[in-house]
Amino acid sequence: MSVGKVYLVGAGPGDPGLFTVKGVECLRQADVVLYDRLIDPRLLQHARPDAEAIYVGKSARNHALSQDEINALLLDKALVGKTVVRLKGGDPFVFGRGGEELEGLADAGVPFEVVPGITSAIAALAYAGIPITHREYTSSFAVVTGHEDPTKPDSSIDWAKLATATGTLVLLMGVERLNLITRQLIEHGRSPDTPIALVRWGTWTQQESIEGTLGDIRQRLEGRDFRPPAVIVVGEVVGLRDRLRWFDKRLLFGKRVLVTRAREQASQLAEQLAGLGAQPIEAPAIEIREPEDFGPLDRAIEDLVSYDWVVFTSVNGVESCFRRLAAAGLDARAFAGVEVAAVGPATARALQERGIVPDYLPERFLTAAVAEGLAERDVAGARVLLPRTDLVGEDLAAALMTRGALVDQVVAYRTAQAPLDPEIRVLLAAGKIDIVTFTSSSTVRNLVQALEGEVSLLQGATVASIGPITSRTAREHGLAVDVEAAEHTVPGLVQAIVNYSTNSMPSGGKDLL
Repeated sequence: MSVGKVYLVGAGPGDPGLFTVKGVECLRQADVVLYDRLIDPRLLQHARPDAEAIYVGKSARNHALSQDEINALLLDKALVGKTVVRLKGGDPFVFGRGGEELEGLADAGVPFEVVPGITSAIAALAYAGIPITHREYTSSFAVVTGHEDPTKPDSSIDWAKLATATGTLVLLMGVERLNLITRQLIEHGRSPDTPIALVRWGTWTQQESIEGTLGDIRQRLEGRDFRPPAVIVVGEVVGLRDRLRWFDKRLLFGKRVLVTRAREQASQLAEQLAGLGAQPIEAPAIEIREPEDFGPLDRAIEDLVSYDWVVFTSVNGVESCFRRLAAAGLDARAFAGVEVAAVGPATARALQERGIVPDYLPERFLTAAVAEGLAERDVAGARVLLPRTDLVGEDLAAALMTRGALVDQVVAYRTAQAPLDPEIRVLLAAGKIDIVTFTSSSTVRNLVQALEGEVSLLQGATVASIGPITSRTAREHGLAVDVEAAEHTVPGLVQAIVNYSTNSMPSGGKDLL
């Protein structure tokens, strides 16, 4: 059996957007991934579904595996021919013990590559608005560990030389030794008035910063639950933070937002919320499934030319129809001579991506408005195909039929309740969810059902709805709706949340996104 290969990959400081392209490539070809504690779980989505993921994280008092065990596991997996990614927080060679892990591989003749990562020594400062160098303040910096090997007989840090050797001093893993660090720096020549900052969870949505001086930072921390992981930065550049901070000034910074959309659709909402500083917590209340019987949909597709209109009310409907088109050996040309309506810009985009430019896109996405708009386009006597979910809510078909249309409804997909992660209930019970978003009536019904009717768990959070139909369902289930989007889209929902959070005037969902 041939020997495998190990990729030692730096995952960066936390923000998955800072992960390298080369790191993504390595994960995609990995058979095994050994990953650390401070890794955003979204990075693991780059790995193949069949890849073995092994947690080997370590915190100060809790090690999943010892370092020797990690070294041995890397070797064992490689020697049986596996491609292994060792995914380490930050940069593997900046106090990451990467060198130690590679030494055993080198001795055994196992090939390896190193993919650097962005170290928190740089990134956490940048996200806090603290430049590590600045021409007017300092042209030098040093990065030092605040947590040396406890088995060493003596410290390798020469505080007498280090204290005044550089303009900016960054210490990693040093929060629990802050008293020792500040005392040593002051005793060896650094002024007690030197600015200092501690940046906790740098680049993560829960980032937190505390500033002070070497002389008073300990007092500023009193009564604060400020624990690792955190970066310490000492130097005059800390004084620039008030002017240059940006990450923690974003409009939804630090807000925990429950995203109840189906997992396949959650990314757009989660990304927009994260871009405004929120911490999206995905708790899909619905799952999108195939119809139990494709027969009605397939027959409608075969008979597509007999319809005057096809009305798509969701991206799911578009995707399902085009999958069945492909299964039948057809493509967008099957819609020749048929007019197509799309309810909502996301649905329109899904059609455009498949070569269909909608003939009708209503300005408002309520049933009555859609039906009225189609009536103005003379649907009386027209055959209309309506691919939709198996759940019948506000009945667009009935509204169209009252205007003389001949409507065929076919189930293009099913909407089912998704299991709720028990951790979500814990967060809600502890009051640690700030905002709960609902993007459809089914997300309301399914979340309440998953909570076994305990709507009191949601009462401490702001409830945000994508539109009046969803709001009505929420109220019917005993929820007070705090936010309702004026534009019934994901961007409109995000804008409404921002407006509510900042007490600004509604702006129709176009200011931010």
